[in-house]
Amino acid sequence: MTNRNKILIGILGAAAAGVVIGLLVAPEKGKDMRKKIKKTAGDWADNLTHLWANGKEAAEQAIAEAKEKGRHARSSAEDKANKVKENFS
Repeated sequence: MTNRNKILIGILGAAAAGVVIGLLVAPEKGKDMRKKIKKTAGDWADNLTHLWANGKEAAEQAIAEAKEKGRHARSSAEDKANKVKENFS
């Protein structure tokens, strides 16, 4: 896990802890508080799911583009090598 990922997880964890503490300190009935926490947790889970899916899709697209560029570079290099061979033959 890279430092960037560790920092991101730390920030998300701290934000989640802050939200929970804020909800627990708020002057509301226990039943209402539990509903609010459940809704907030569900919203966060949905957001993280969408974020993960978008990140995965972007990574897959970047990998596909990198592979295509690699194929193009290889083909170009092979063409140039063949031209050099033809010139010296």
